[in-house]
Amino acid sequence: QVQLAESGGGLVQPGGSLTLSCEASGSFASITAMAWYRQAPGQQRELVAIIDGGGPTNYVDAVKGRFTISRDYGRNMAYLHMNSLKPEDTAVYYCHARTTWGPSWGQGTQVTVSS
Repeated sequence: QVQLAESGGGLVQPGGSLTLSCEASGSFASITAMAWYRQAPGQQRELVAIIDGGGPTNYVDAVKGRFTISRDYGRNMAYLHMNSLKPEDTAVYYCHARTTWGPSWGQGTQVTVSS
């Protein structure tokens, strides 16, 4: 199994930047893809960005050109670099891993974009 722990959330002004980190522990060799989801109050959880094992990435249209997902295989980390943040980016952000055992989720980290 894989355990995930997010960090890096917080309060940021519109137009600012923030980087979220996700540390994976356990059977990280079983991870085939990692992703970031977010859930705003009263809304469904949505996929924000995904990076497949070989490196291909994909993003929801709302964050294309502003967010970048990356992985550090040596450190078993995944990151979400967020630039030009908007109030509508406010949400709880969750790290997700697709593994050969099934899906794994982190506890989430709050990102609030407000002046």
